[in-house]
Amino acid sequence: MSSDATKPEAAPAKKAAKRAAPAKKKTEVPSIDHLVAVSVAEVEKLLVNDAVEVQDLKAKVSEAWHEFARALAGTIPKLPVGTHLDLTLDPTASGTGKAIYEVSLQRHEDGKLGALAVSNAGLPEGQRLDRTAVAEMVVLGWSPPGVVAGSDKDFGILATVHEAARLAVTVTKTLRDVYGAPHPAFLTYAAHDEEDASVSIPALGSARISTGDERLDGLRLSEEGFAALEDPNMSLAERVAIVVAGVQRTTPESLQVDSDGDIGIRAGSAMVFVRVRDNPPLIDVFSPILTELEASEKLYVKLSELTTKMPIGRLYFVNKTVWASVPVLGRDFQPTHLMLALQVMTGLADELDDRLHGEFGGRRFFVESDAQDAQHRAATDPGDENIGMYL
Repeated sequence: MSSDATKPEAAPAKKAAKRAAPAKKKTEVPSIDHLVAVSVAEVEKLLVNDAVEVQDLKAKVSEAWHEFARALAGTIPKLPVGTHLDLTLDPTASGTGKAIYEVSLQRHEDGKLGALAVSNAGLPEGQRLDRTAVAEMVVLGWSPPGVVAGSDKDFGILATVHEAARLAVTVTKTLRDVYGAPHPAFLTYAAHDEEDASVSIPALGSARISTGDERLDGLRLSEEGFAALEDPNMSLAERVAIVVAGVQRTTPESLQVDSDGDIGIRAGSAMVFVRVRDNPPLIDVFSPILTELEASEKLYVKLSELTTKMPIGRLYFVNKTVWASVPVLGRDFQPTHLMLALQVMTGLADELDDRLHGEFGGRRFFVESDAQDAQHRAATDPGDENIGMYL
């Protein structure tokens, strides 16, 4: 992947230009060289307008799992008798191919709760659990396949309604630690009654509800919309617009698109942009997390630490701006991959800008008071002139 595909260096100048005041009238037409010189000089000054704060990605992902477990614990006791709730690690999003890592929860007539988890008997060769993973399943409380009545080839658990919280934690740890789901956003779920009719349940954190149609999961698109998405003559930019609109519950015509063709999505105090590149075909989902930020060794170390903890994407510092970026391949474009990148980035940007701003100052995209804070910091903090580490 080329460096041009992963570093939107031109974006800071673009965003800064959007904030610039209207130019004063000139008595004479400036030369091109003069305009270039002024533009270059102004870039650094204007980019000091969006600073942020750092958040530990590990803590963010952990909280997402806690939110999922809490929602699951609150849902399990309320399942109607005979209902089964299936939780699946999306094989398309997780790259597990045909392996279907799944946990199913059931509400029995006697009031008890049952849970089944896929074992090696239901997994293709190459995606099966090793001995350590099987042992971990037992430690978590799962009985080996066939021990619990009705479990057949699956791991099984029987519990009471009063043990719903413990069961929810066991299921969460199974999906995360044994099956390898990096984030609840990689999970889909669906509930059905004894007649296999769909049962409505509350949202399970950032997991995605499954419709049973893989194309429709997570997107609000009609059959006509998907037919258009699969049109071989449609450009990558048009496909991206359809998917982003589907995620945003709007229409492609209603998306916020700037003069450079970037789609803008507000995420709390942060802004996320979606840029389509043609050569190579790539979609860059990125965000100027913090601007007006001075370089320091502490900042570079922090960004390196956070990047190593990110399941996808990276953080880097360019032109006094901390950027977050998640690239999505445009060749053989998969809508689900873009959906996950959007979900990760919108949550990440809104969380990171607050955390990083508290530690390093700077300015968040939609917080005007940060400009005064940045000025105060610059006047009172001499900074760190020994930059010893680069991303």
